[in-house]
Amino acid sequence: MNRGFSFSLPVTVVVSTIAFVYFCTVFVFIDRWFGLMTSPGIMNAVAFTGFAVMCVLNYALAIIMDPGRVPSTFLPDIEDSNATVHEIKRKGGDLRYCQKCSHFKPPRAHHCRVCNICVLRMDHHCIWINNCVGHANYKVFFVFVVYAVIACIYSLVLLVGSLTNDSQSDEQQSADSFRIIYVISGLLLVPLSMALSVLLGWHIYLILQNKTTIEYHEGVRTMGLEEKEGNACKHPYDRGAYENLITVLGPRIFCWICPTSKHIGDGLRFRTAYDSIPAVRTST
Repeated sequence: MNRGFSFSLPVTVVVSTIAFVYFCTVFVFIDRWFGLMTSPGIMNAVAFTGFAVMCVLNYALAIIMDPGRVPSTFLPDIEDSNATVHEIKRKGGDLRYCQKCSHFKPPRAHHCRVCNICVLRMDHHCIWINNCVGHANYKVFFVFVVYAVIACIYSLVLLVGSLTNDSQSDEQQSADSFRIIYVISGLLLVPLSMALSVLLGWHIYLILQNKTTIEYHEGVRTMGLEEKEGNACKHPYDRGAYENLITVLGPRIFCWICPTSKHIGDGLRFRTAYDSIPAVRTST
């Protein structure tokens, strides 16, 4: 199920930034360095446009896709031998139940106070897409960040190349008129590239560990408690780097940077490191 569009100031800022960066890159940096009608200019314009289109496509999908809602009819089956992990509350040891949505929560699901729904495999609520990042739209969100990083770095390279390109003396006045565009673009692209690169690195780490942002912070607290008690603590969904990658991105490597998600399953249960041993319970 897809969500409808609604006005959001952060989303408007992102869309405006994408439009500004695209215009400056194609019609200023590439044009002034190579010329848009030359072979190098056309090749760079087509390549950058391709990255921009994939960036916008995945961004739009991350916004409109439902992150994955917990079915109101969901009931945990504690006697199901295929369900090797049953998450329980830290206090009381009861199965997790959402008082606001009035239903049980499957493993890795959490209630979002902004969206007011329980989200399957919830990672976080992102104001920049005005939506939760969850089971159904996590991959398109990740792929959007990948293309955004590539596009920002590509644009920076073209900006620097355009600046360092020797200008003809009769074009000096024109160069001065573009100076404000270079300054604004540089002030925008440098911090944006750094921030998005950090975000990309963070989610690559999470994918390799098969964790969500929420599970990471919960795991830090849990490991601290377990270490005090002298016990070892292992994330139950960590099946090894490659298995973790295909769980999130899909089994076909060439589709990892495409907005496909047929491999994700229903989000009510996930393969764990305990699949071959009796069922266990984890506290959340």
